[in-house]
Amino acid sequence: MLLASLILIICYLILFTEKLNRAVVVLVGACIMIFAGVMTQKQAFDGIDFNTLALLIGMMIIVGIAEKSGMFQYAAVKTAKTVKANPRLLLMSLAVVTAVFSALLDNVTTVLLIVPVTFQIAKKLKIQPYPYLLAEIFASNIGGTATLIGDPPNILIGSALELSFMDFVYELTPVVSLTMLTLIFVFDFAYGKRLFANPEDKASILQMDEKTCITDKNLLIKSLTVLTLVIAGFIAAEHLHIANGTIAIFGAAVMMWLYSFNNPHQEREHKVEQAFSLVDWTTIFFFAGLFALVYGLEISGVLEMLGHKFAEYSAGSIEKAAMSVLWISAIISTAIDNIPFVATMIPMLKSMEPAMGGREAMMPVWWALSLGACFGGNGSLIAASANVIVAGIAQKENHPISFVKFLAWSLPVMLGSVAIAAIYLHFRYFN
Repeated sequence: MLLASLILIICYLILFTEKLNRAVVVLVGACIMIFAGVMTQKQAFDGIDFNTLALLIGMMIIVGIAEKSGMFQYAAVKTAKTVKANPRLLLMSLAVVTAVFSALLDNVTTVLLIVPVTFQIAKKLKIQPYPYLLAEIFASNIGGTATLIGDPPNILIGSALELSFMDFVYELTPVVSLTMLTLIFVFDFAYGKRLFANPEDKASILQMDEKTCITDKNLLIKSLTVLTLVIAGFIAAEHLHIANGTIAIFGAAVMMWLYSFNNPHQEREHKVEQAFSLVDWTTIFFFAGLFALVYGLEISGVLEMLGHKFAEYSAGSIEKAAMSVLWISAIISTAIDNIPFVATMIPMLKSMEPAMGGREAMMPVWWALSLGACFGGNGSLIAASANVIVAGIAQKENHPISFVKFLAWSLPVMLGSVAIAAIYLHFRYFN
């Protein structure tokens, strides 16, 4: 138990410093656990959640190919034109578009697609992009909380508990919607009256032809068809008794087939290889190593012991456990990556279930873990991958986002959204 704990703590400390590649760190840590006799190679492979990996790989391929059609850029330009290039309305509408895309795709992909278009629009309107970037970061993390596929912590929780796409929609969409409305109101109050653009600059946006964003109309139709069917598959998965990972991989395979259909042999093979290169393999191997690493801690008995301690602290109160998990998850996720934290919490909470009345009774605690970890992603510039990506794009565009300046907004937004989540959980489950 001591050895497993020591290896995990050292790995997490190295991850926190960001001195080494995160996939390398967890893979080395998992191998050291095997060398040290904490677990065998078979146990390490047993600990890997291949459903989560399949879901991630499948969605990365589908979204990566769909992006080539220009559909997401089209949506951003169309949104700007719909609100008549009004900077105030644009702030609200881009936040909503970001939240919706983050729920249906994932928040990292969404900001990669929306933020560059935001800079183009801001340049044409001659306005500061900073309020828009802030709103999009917060909206991506909040919106991604609403569904199974929107944020990695939800993918981990959903796969571990065999929850359906609609389970997340039913339980989390109401609080996500309320939080988004609050965010839009706050941003409009803080920035709305200060956002102004000249009529000539607005005209330059209205003259943009969003249809030029569509680079491949046939691919657009194929992409929309596959995305729609995959999401429909997620919704129907609980009735079909098919894992979400299988649906995502099948969707990716169909997408690659349609993408390369009717091409000569050499071009077809090139397109398929290109599709596989769209997968972020660093993230996939990070998840695989992390699963093995945490499983070593689980089979050593550490997480079960911690689960019993937490159950004793909660004194059998589901509400006390849920509120503790919510706030602890949010605060820790502000300082470190929420993925390893959630991966560690899942087996610990599972070990608590018998003492707390079983899975059904513990569900508020699981939803608290999701809300805390995802909303906690808004707590600092390094708290979520989407935040880091937006900061990187902003740096390239000569609009750097200061860590401290961001903190002045991020901490109040995080604390406010978690407070809304706490109120929601109280009235939803304990009132």
